[in-house]
Amino acid sequence: MITRIRDVRKAKRMTLDDVARACEPPTTPQTIGRLETGTRTVSIGWLNRIAKALGVEAADLVDHPHRDDLEVLAELSSDGAAAPRRAAQVMPPRPKPGQIAILVTSGVGDYRTGDEIWCDRLLPEDFGRAINRDVLVPRSAGRFQFGRFIGLEDGKLHLLPPGAGARQSVVSNPAWAAVAVRLIRSL
Repeated sequence: MITRIRDVRKAKRMTLDDVARACEPPTTPQTIGRLETGTRTVSIGWLNRIAKALGVEAADLVDHPHRDDLEVLAELSSDGAAAPRRAAQVMPPRPKPGQIAILVTSGVGDYRTGDEIWCDRLLPEDFGRAINRDVLVPRSAGRFQFGRFIGLEDGKLHLLPPGAGARQSVVSNPAWAAVAVRLIRSL
């Protein structure tokens, strides 16, 4: 079977060691390298393990003729645009299980009309991972609060709304919070 493990790993900007550590259970970088080069047979179990470590579907790791790849033709830096030193591809975004989205219908703060904000849900014990990040928090009666998570005190989340001059708000004991992890924006 021809795999695209190396292409996907590089598109995700991960090293062999990063992937090996992210596997459940962890493995060695040498094993990942052997699976990439085909010196070791890739089983369905290995495909699933590596796909989970890379945050993609197992099908993304298998080469097939009907795949639409997005080739990198240039890299942009402060020096300008230049051809990449090696052939590269980027992986189109795919939602992870449990992710939610926010659609921006009117520009506010750094967000523009039409933006999609993809979020990972967090349980209360994981709220600390979202400090200084934008979060969506449920309120009563089907309402929500969105803003920069600036503090947690006695189960109360302190949020700064994204608009200029907006006052801090406090949400008491929410069941979950969703931290913004990806911005999808059409130009």
